[in-house]
Amino acid sequence: MTPVDATVYVVDDDVSVRRGLDRLLRSAGHRVVTFGSAREFLEHRDIVRPSCLVLDIRMPGQNGLDLHESLVAAGRDIPVVFITGNGDIPMAVRAMKAGAVDFLAKPFRDQDMLDAVAAALERDRIRRRDLQEVRRVQDLYRRLTPRERQVMDHVAAGLMNKQIAGEIGLSEITVKIHRSNLMRKLEARTVAELVRIAAILRAHPIRDPI
Repeated sequence: MTPVDATVYVVDDDVSVRRGLDRLLRSAGHRVVTFGSAREFLEHRDIVRPSCLVLDIRMPGQNGLDLHESLVAAGRDIPVVFITGNGDIPMAVRAMKAGAVDFLAKPFRDQDMLDAVAAALERDRIRRRDLQEVRRVQDLYRRLTPRERQVMDHVAAGLMNKQIAGEIGLSEITVKIHRSNLMRKLEARTVAELVRIAAILRAHPIRDPI
């Protein structure tokens, strides 16, 4: 992913800090959008491309830590690099426990910021790639009949066709047919691939009506 493919959002109430970060990040090729408060950022809805958030901790109104926690609670999963001029150990610990990529104390080195942003954007790229794979697998799973799903569960559990037939009361040849159909629909070439798909579905179960 090249920098132009992503957006770095900067939230800091200090206009000089915003301008400095805007210049620095743009010099590295990033697309940058700045905000002077947590409220301004929350009103911004265009977070559709790979992105990260450079977030000041101490701001009037809603502080950076509370903003991050509210984003997590709302399911807006965007990697965060925290910055502060008055940081301390408890704040840093709270930030990292909340999932922050990094915690930089002002004044920070330009390279430290660029490295932190690069790590945050890479994390978001990986997250989006994994989410895309989850959605692909869920869409494939929706193509299975209830009986094929039942057979899939047993195959993924390591049972042989004869064992599956005995478990669900079908002939072995019928199980083979269901097995062949479900493997084709899931685009799985091997049992190992099927097991991987089953693991993804366990971690990300389909919640919407099928």
